[in-house]
Amino acid sequence: MYDILFEKLLSFGDEWTFEKFEFDEVTQEIDIYVRFNLDVYKQKNPDTYKGVYDYRDYRRWRHLDILQYKCYIKAKVPRLIDESGKPKSLDVSWAQTDQRHTYLFEKLVIDLLLATKNQTKTAQLLSCGFNFVNRIIHLASERGIARRDKNTIYTQLSVDEKSHKSGHQYITVLSNPKTGLIVDVAKDRTKKAYKELLNKNLNEIQKAHVKHISMDMWEAFITTTQEVLPKAQLVHDRFHLIKYLNDAIDKVRRRESKEYEELKNSRYSLLKNTKNLTEKQYYKFEEVLRINTKVSLAWRLRECFKSLFQSTDYYDAFEKYQDWLSFCVWEKIPEIIKVTDMFGRHIVGVCNALVESLSNAMAERLNGKIQEVKTIGRGYNTFENFRSALLFFYGGLELYPH
Repeated sequence: MYDILFEKLLSFGDEWTFEKFEFDEVTQEIDIYVRFNLDVYKQKNPDTYKGVYDYRDYRRWRHLDILQYKCYIKAKVPRLIDESGKPKSLDVSWAQTDQRHTYLFEKLVIDLLLATKNQTKTAQLLSCGFNFVNRIIHLASERGIARRDKNTIYTQLSVDEKSHKSGHQYITVLSNPKTGLIVDVAKDRTKKAYKELLNKNLNEIQKAHVKHISMDMWEAFITTTQEVLPKAQLVHDRFHLIKYLNDAIDKVRRRESKEYEELKNSRYSLLKNTKNLTEKQYYKFEEVLRINTKVSLAWRLRECFKSLFQSTDYYDAFEKYQDWLSFCVWEKIPEIIKVTDMFGRHIVGVCNALVESLSNAMAERLNGKIQEVKTIGRGYNTFENFRSALLFFYGGLELYPH
């Protein structure tokens, strides 16, 4: 009776048959023993079978639980003689040769990780060690990367930096703005790290098809892109351009709040989109505009800059930008002038941003998701663990074992 039941449940193939099971009430573990059927194997592989060298000691694989008991598969795996006369362990049907868990258990771990995004919680739910779950994250992400289509064409790419740990430790994230998925992650944000990231993930055909690449004004990203992807147009993403202007507005506000009492507690009223203001913030916003200080002029200059995003082509954008720049120079607001000087040093990428709809908005949403992974996982001590986790959750990989 038990033989029939476990044969149906396990389905490991004709070469393996149920032998017995043992359970321990103290540890609440069940061991299911399966035996290698040599006669069946010889019948199925008459041309390749050269004999059995020996049998290894019992190996144990974690399997799906049975009721409240943790379940393990135990078997003596034969070493068969290969065509060169050397012994080689037989690959079992239920697990990868060098792992100590079955494919079905790995699938369960992956499902729980995708649901919780927390390795510690997943390990607790499955009554296994953290390292066990961590190894599966690495295994699944490496498998997914190996399965990627190496001929995928990227016409657009985004590159952004993200803080990894305290002490100015960063990672570089290369992503696909069309899908919002991470292509890969590099340690640090140096020119060397970014160059290796591009060369590792893009072959020469893929590099030739990249038309636009969105980024902020980090010099290492700019020079490396020009070197590795000379045909791609640099687009300084809109999010960061507006962020620079917002920072300038807030600096003006803090400077003038010492003189104007009305400017205190007005930060969000000036920086938020007017459509998203609360009633209280809107009244504060109206009050700031009414006193007509330099900060209100800085806010109007930012709004004028936003209107430049409707440019039809590069030359139209350049002309409109020059008109906007003349207003900035006329107003003589030091914080705004500092931003325009920076824009001027990167004028091509800025004007491209005024024309192209491509931006790092998707990359910024990815940043939020990356932060979520860090927060839920309570940080990652090593870059390797962090990279595998990011690719596992947001790489769009085929994670499951076949």
